[in-house]
Amino acid sequence: MEDDSEFNIAVAYACGQSPNADRLIQAAVRTTLDRHKVSKALISVAVVDDAHIARLNQTHLNHQGPTDVLAFDLSDDEGTAVNEGGGRETTVEGEIVVSYETAAREAYRRDHDCNAELALYTVHGTLHLLGHNDHSPEDAARMHQLEDDILESLKLGPVFRGKLR
Repeated sequence: MEDDSEFNIAVAYACGQSPNADRLIQAAVRTTLDRHKVSKALISVAVVDDAHIARLNQTHLNHQGPTDVLAFDLSDDEGTAVNEGGGRETTVEGEIVVSYETAAREAYRRDHDCNAELALYTVHGTLHLLGHNDHSPEDAARMHQLEDDILESLKLGPVFRGKLR
């Protein structure tokens, strides 16, 4: 099967970096976009520390303290076009910010690799960019199931519902 998608996925680190995290983070975004039949995307993922994500959390959501992931939709309505088959073609544009320190803590608590936790946060942020939300318990359960399905396809196992220490 030929991949005719056009994805530009960049990863930048403002703090700790796990070996091979770039490829896994990019694969997490790509797999999530593929699963949702997205053909074009421009996504950046920033790996930051707790202090940085806490500032963003306060500034943009008026929430105190660090969080695991924030997603910022940078697309506009002009990003939607009609493709040759008559379907709608949307370019997904956004920035995902993940906390390396939170990932390291949670990975230890859940007894798995930090990269798996970073991938979980990346999938979660990508799902938010695609319009999913976790405001209700039902929506959160659907989102977490999707996350685990995607992460299992990446051979990481059910990271969200994984074991705890």
